[in-house]
Amino acid sequence: MKAIIAEKPSVAREIAQLLGAHEKKDGYLSGNGYCVTWALGHLITLGMPEDYGIRGFDKASLPIFPNPFILTPKKLKKTNGYEPDPSALKQLNTIKQVISQCSSIIVATDAGREGELIFRYIYNYLQCNKPFERLWISSLTEKAIQDGFKNLQPGDTFDGLYEAAKARSEADWLVGINATQALTIAGNQDIYSLGRVQTPTLALICQRFLQHQNFTKQKYFQIQLSHRKEYTDFTSLSQLQWEEKKQAEQIQKSIEREGKYIVEDVSITTVQEQSPLLFDLTELQKEANRKLGLSADEVLKIAQSLYEKKFITYPRTGSKYIPEDIWSEIPELVRILNTNHQFKSAISTLKFRNFNKRIVNDVKVTDHHGLLITMKVPSALTATEKAIYDMIAYRLLESLSHACTKQVSHIMIKVHHYEFQVKGTKILNHGWRAIKGLLTDSENSDNKNEVLTELPELKIGDELKISKTDLLEKVTQPPKLYTEADLLSAMENAGRSIESKEQQKALSNIGIGTPATRASIIETLLSRNYIIRKSKTLHPTDKGLKVYNLVKDKKIANVKMTAEWEIALDRIEKGELNRTQFINDTQDYTTEITNELLSLHIPQDNIPKLKCPKCQQHHLIIKDKIIKCPDEQCGWILFRMICGIQLNIKDLTLLLTQNKTSLIKNMKSKNGKKFDAYIVLKEDLSTSFEFH
Repeated sequence: MKAIIAEKPSVAREIAQLLGAHEKKDGYLSGNGYCVTWALGHLITLGMPEDYGIRGFDKASLPIFPNPFILTPKKLKKTNGYEPDPSALKQLNTIKQVISQCSSIIVATDAGREGELIFRYIYNYLQCNKPFERLWISSLTEKAIQDGFKNLQPGDTFDGLYEAAKARSEADWLVGINATQALTIAGNQDIYSLGRVQTPTLALICQRFLQHQNFTKQKYFQIQLSHRKEYTDFTSLSQLQWEEKKQAEQIQKSIEREGKYIVEDVSITTVQEQSPLLFDLTELQKEANRKLGLSADEVLKIAQSLYEKKFITYPRTGSKYIPEDIWSEIPELVRILNTNHQFKSAISTLKFRNFNKRIVNDVKVTDHHGLLITMKVPSALTATEKAIYDMIAYRLLESLSHACTKQVSHIMIKVHHYEFQVKGTKILNHGWRAIKGLLTDSENSDNKNEVLTELPELKIGDELKISKTDLLEKVTQPPKLYTEADLLSAMENAGRSIESKEQQKALSNIGIGTPATRASIIETLLSRNYIIRKSKTLHPTDKGLKVYNLVKDKKIANVKMTAEWEIALDRIEKGELNRTQFINDTQDYTTEITNELLSLHIPQDNIPKLKCPKCQQHHLIIKDKIIKCPDEQCGWILFRMICGIQLNIKDLTLLLTQNKTSLIKNMKSKNGKKFDAYIVLKEDLSTSFEFH
């Protein structure tokens, strides 16, 4: 009997179905010589300081360096600490039981760094020593699973991957736990969470927000000329910009008096705009955020659902390429799309025996290849699932198309000694842009705001009339606040600000976080109340800005460390660096930042002393998310976040002294509708709304 451990129940069911393990048991499936069970994500995690007998948030115990690290079943956060997760304990017991009745194990957790860690932590926690093999697949179609089982790999082939995963897990614990506790102690117990990845990401958002806030807008003026030749209308724009309106008006008048212009220079070039590559996860999240307004986390969940339904390949990929051996399957994928009326006109533009092979690159395929649809025709999709599936399908068709060829014209004309520029773009061959019939919608376009303008034939020395002049009043624009799409790009390209070429190269593929973790980093910042979503943009909260101002000059906010870590983790995976050496270096770094943070002086906000409305005995503890009575017997508690709005100190004071807040605007109901209301403290000390 062989035990198979998948990462999720849905994947386990797919594998069991294919292997003929149809007998349902409590927490696993069996039959045909197999027992198929599953983890529930990270069932086993690294223990918290309390598991080592260390009292949390105690200056004397910092920094904390566990040796060895303790593995514990997943815990749930409760108001008075952490408790084991009952569902995790139950499933862990099932896995133990399954392994005990089998002679060997097949690892079927997700094929990547975290999937490897999920299995190994379970294996080590259960003190198992049975042999195991690895199933390494990129999709859940029958063919992919069957091929995977024919090519099972020895478990120790992935020891390097596990060592890197374990190093990442332990190092994140060292930095996150110690930095969080140090800053919290410095902040007089107001919890400030820090981390190797979340803190540089918060820094990006805060930097952009402050640049936007502190930007001084300036007016300037440009002159636009209108022209007509051979029944074609076109415009030109002054190269110069003027700050003074009067000066610009005088020049405009002199140009009107002149009434004609001379063509001084003509430059016409043919440009090949390459077809886009396949989506990796980050690119899909960016595109879906721009087009559909979906968050990175929502896109990951939808893509995961499509993967588990076998309609797309493994979504947590960082590659935009496919290996040579997948290329032979591509024509069949296109034929499957061609059975759907929606894709017929797009496919009619493709040359079937002459697909563009740009996406084939064995060297650039990481753990998983770029996102593809599978041979399973989708059915019963939700609206958002269909939208994401269509994006992946259209991107495949675009990638197989040939380059878009354009003729780009830059023409310089002169009136007196003032130069004006005329720009024109003419499509010679639509290529990949014909897939959606869109001419300006591409990640790879050099100019996303490009307008197609066909110009008449103009030659150097041509002298023509000016039909009209316009004085355009313009304003300099501040840097745009980050949308999630922009933030994902900034996280992906974080290494560009680093001087070291080796580190820049490491971050060119990695950036801050990985494709699989970037969504959860953004969600972590939201849940910590460091950032909020406003319309489509991300804004730091007062708390987020406070944390940023405290740590902006500290090492923990610097992306350089992420680069150094990713280089090291890559070397650990390849067996070029010892994990122990990396952890020792991380401990040195942790000591440095812990001391840096403990030395900070954090001034206390003016928090009022408010009496508990229930026991009338104690002053309330006012925290970021809750207000509570310190007396556990009393137990009165109020959550500050109500319908998407955090109660400020002024309204808290009004609520607890006069039983009613001021009018709070733009609260959001469960169905997403905005409303204004007063929050009232009732006689039973619960809260309700009073509408004005």
